[in-house]
Amino acid sequence: MLRIAVQAKGRLYEETMSLLTESGIKLESGKRLLLLPARNFPLEVLFLRDDDIPQSVADGVADIGIVGENEYAEKKKNAIITRRLGFSKCRLSLAVPKELEYKGISWFNNKVIATSYPEILKDFLTENNVKADIHVITGSVEIAPGIGLADAIFDIVSSGSTLVTNHLKEVEVIMKSEALLIQHPDLSDAKLHILDELLFRIASVQMAEDKKYVLMNVPTDNIQKIIEVLPGMKSPTIMPLAKEGWNSLHAVIDEKGFWEVIGKLKALGAEGILVIPIEKMIL
Repeated sequence: MLRIAVQAKGRLYEETMSLLTESGIKLESGKRLLLLPARNFPLEVLFLRDDDIPQSVADGVADIGIVGENEYAEKKKNAIITRRLGFSKCRLSLAVPKELEYKGISWFNNKVIATSYPEILKDFLTENNVKADIHVITGSVEIAPGIGLADAIFDIVSSGSTLVTNHLKEVEVIMKSEALLIQHPDLSDAKLHILDELLFRIASVQMAEDKKYVLMNVPTDNIQKIIEVLPGMKSPTIMPLAKEGWNSLHAVIDEKGFWEVIGKLKALGAEGILVIPIEKMIL
């Protein structure tokens, strides 16, 4: 049995549970429990605070965990990054009152900076030879300048709306963060085998993200030009139609730039284009 630590609530929790569900992991239903076993896979989910996950994995309380890169970097625990998951993206930034004139990192010398991430901030200040006082706050960091508790803040930024609400402006991006899958450095062979299967499922789900399966009828004379337009994984599938001079072509297209590609295909004579969402992709 493999034990995975996940955030007990919040956006990372929702996206993590969605990933496990799409990976075919069915958890026992019923009242919310701290430890929840899967019905169809040798996995149990341990619900924790996000900042406790690196420690739990490093200590072996959990075998693996899904945690924000910001928490992983802050805690500096002995856990291995196994896979970057690409969701729950944000950044850790320095912000100052919007009415102030900011001319560079030296501005922070002799200033007080409020943060929930003192270790990351301390490393950044040391690397840039800045001497500032760090005031550690757990929660509502953005209000610190407004109430006179600090001159600036160092905190998570997603959309930036919270900064605007508190009359702050982002001046330095220190690190970018996303969800990570981390593991204990000394898992048994049996647990590594289960982890490999879980990673395979996750990769299959993530590979299908932002991909579309397209089927179309194309004129035989333009097949080569159409193939050159398609940004598919490999050579597309081509099958002759009953109508002479026409073929059915099947391919995978990225969502990014999708309409531009479709426009080019139509210009080359593609007709009857069908677009189908992809749930999983296995290579």
